[in-house]
Amino acid sequence: MTGTDVQKEAEDSGPSGYAAARLRLLTEGTRSGPPRRAALADLTDEWLTGLFAAGAEGLRGASLVAVGGYGRGELSPRSDLDLLLLHDGGDTKAVAALADRLWYPVWDLGLDLDHSVRTPAEARKTAAEDLKVQLGLLDARHIAGDLGLTASLRTAVLADWRNQAPKRLPELQELCAERAERQGELQYLLEPDLKEARGGLRDATALRAVAASWLADAPREGLADARRRLLDVRDALHLTTGRATDRLALQEQDQVAAELGLLDADTLLRQVYEAARLVSYASDVTWREVGRVLRSRAVRPRLRAMLGGGKPPGERSPLAEGVVEQDGEVVLARAARPERDPVLPLRAAAAAAQAGLPLSLHAVRRLAATVRPVPTPWPAEAREQLVTLLGSGRPTIEVWEALEAEGLITRLLPDWERVRCRPQRNAVHLWTVDRHLIETAVRASEFTRRVSRPDLLLVAALLHDIGKGWPGDHSVAGEIIAKDVAARIGFDHHDVTVVATLVRHHLLLVDTATRRDLEDPATVRSVAEAVGSQGTLELLHALTEADALATGPAAWSSWRGSLVADLVKRVSAVLAGDAPDEPEEAAPTAEQERLALEAAATGSPVLSLRAQTEPSAGQEPSGEPEPLGVELLIAVPDQPGVLPAVAGVLAMHRLTVRTAELRSLTLPDGVDGSVLLLDWRVAAEYGSLPQAARLRSDLVRALDGSLDVAGRLAERDAAYPRRRGVVAPAARVSVHPAASRLATVIEVRSQDAPGLLYRIGRALEDAGVRVRSAHVSTLGANAVDAFYVTGPEGAPLPGDEAASVARKLEETLRG
Repeated sequence: MTGTDVQKEAEDSGPSGYAAARLRLLTEGTRSGPPRRAALADLTDEWLTGLFAAGAEGLRGASLVAVGGYGRGELSPRSDLDLLLLHDGGDTKAVAALADRLWYPVWDLGLDLDHSVRTPAEARKTAAEDLKVQLGLLDARHIAGDLGLTASLRTAVLADWRNQAPKRLPELQELCAERAERQGELQYLLEPDLKEARGGLRDATALRAVAASWLADAPREGLADARRRLLDVRDALHLTTGRATDRLALQEQDQVAAELGLLDADTLLRQVYEAARLVSYASDVTWREVGRVLRSRAVRPRLRAMLGGGKPPGERSPLAEGVVEQDGEVVLARAARPERDPVLPLRAAAAAAQAGLPLSLHAVRRLAATVRPVPTPWPAEAREQLVTLLGSGRPTIEVWEALEAEGLITRLLPDWERVRCRPQRNAVHLWTVDRHLIETAVRASEFTRRVSRPDLLLVAALLHDIGKGWPGDHSVAGEIIAKDVAARIGFDHHDVTVVATLVRHHLLLVDTATRRDLEDPATVRSVAEAVGSQGTLELLHALTEADALATGPAAWSSWRGSLVADLVKRVSAVLAGDAPDEPEEAAPTAEQERLALEAAATGSPVLSLRAQTEPSAGQEPSGEPEPLGVELLIAVPDQPGVLPAVAGVLAMHRLTVRTAELRSLTLPDGVDGSVLLLDWRVAAEYGSLPQAARLRSDLVRALDGSLDVAGRLAERDAAYPRRRGVVAPAARVSVHPAASRLATVIEVRSQDAPGLLYRIGRALEDAGVRVRSAHVSTLGANAVDAFYVTGPEGAPLPGDEAASVARKLEETLRG
């Protein structure tokens, strides 16, 4: 039977005919999705038109209007009918009688009905008082009666909505936020409400309302398909349960999947999550745009006149090379060339997360459309930017979702596709696999001061469950994948092995601590053998806690934490050996010796600035990870204040220190004096590197006191105050008295920032200690620095004095 035949049967047979035709339509195996919803709406229109015609004979100035989902023509099998009987206020008795002729047949068939009887003025007044009524009227559609009456109401309602948008849109946004707080995120829930949860059908409708305001518009790519997919699932849910429910319960998911022709319930959930993720992302982008437009409209007319009467161009402030902030978003600089800069997506993402700002939709789409693949293995900058992004805390999530929405994550990390939107059917887990991995990285960022290699911790956090996309033990599969990923992103063989070990054994500590006898030496020895080293144990302890905290409240407790800490203490004792002494001084290269002799002869600093070349795409790597930035060699006659002077001059020139070595160089026999050699890797924050001659000139002045480094840095910070952005873990300064016989080792773990090394050097100088050597590294946004210091006489510091220096340095960095 065709759709026309079904409608004819409904017209001929009254309510019973409509019921039969409706049942036949819903059980047709050949029609589903949008065609069936449209056919059901048409069938219902025809039936109600007949009821209206029979009941409104002789009545003028009345019309029947579909609103809400029915107005959009989106009738699911058990949807209620949203109807408005509109009238001009004339014959109210006749209108009341007509209402009875319309509503009772609907109720008699057991259909849910949301109905009202109003004049146009009453409808507009109610809409002004009730946002939900206004939203329903935005989709008003004429069914029967006076077409002009319906058309005039639609015109008036749309005009009201557009005029009141600056007031009503914030109200709508708040309504969406409150609903999300109550119902949760559709893209992560095991039993989601397809309509009410964030990213569901309500939010998709809200985006239509924003578009109708003409104030802003949602990203349209994929949005219609996402909405259709959610409606299809709801249709199947209604048919499977026979109820007007929007909650996709666990016990019904297999049947719903079968109704839709899907493989299983996991496939169904993944499709739901993908659709919800798209709606959520579109909502985020749209509400940001609404906020931007409303803020720009709030500028006082007088100020606009002072600025020339038009819209003032948004101020652009640089964040990184090719990346700027504008109007509260991170956008690409005008000179950025994504087609020539494969690291730009990661650099932009890291800058956005560090600043606590969203990536603009336009920027992400431009990157997705034009950027080249990152060479394999990744250049050092790409790896550093990934680590910085992962270590940025909560802002990482929003930035990561923006990259993922345009397919950039799976292009950077192809293995991500298998865990993307993958459900976890475990009541302990709050998130899908991919979101759990990001949550773990966010949690791990809180522990970066506890470990000496925060970069390995963050990457292991990102990859620890990557094997859940493969059959078998996810830890075993994950170890193989982690080795491949870590090598591709440019870690050396040792670091690859550590990351793979962390992924393979990420459940080892908590499983052993809660299920084994820790008094049995064999238990502790087996863990020590699996872990292998103190450094890996330190990382595994932090990863274990981050993983549990990112799983859900039931996965971690003070009791579990104390058991794991006890196990770590026992394993650490097994792994403990003699502390390594300070490494022997490496022989200087010919270049280093030449600079040292020149510095000794002239009594002033000399330097060399040399670009660091990296393997090009397709070129075999050397096997060692390439340093980031350019090589800066400085030889300086030994004197106080060298470290803060050099660090301060570099900060003045906006150079970021990635790695730094400082040591005293032994000169050949017959050459008087002592020379400090600094072998550093630096990179420009943005823009080009300064001339070597300019750096040397400023360094000479800094050392002789004629250049006020502190004042210059303060002036720059006052002129360009840095936004607070990410709230990083507090700096941690510790003393390692057994690490060297010749000096006291003070280790600093802190958030990297412009001028950080200058502040450390100045604080050590003020404390009256001499820096014998320094080993500085920047891992993403984390600085891990070790300073071998002595007293003025060249001996290690007494214990209480070393503790005092460390305490004062920590206070300086936290101030």
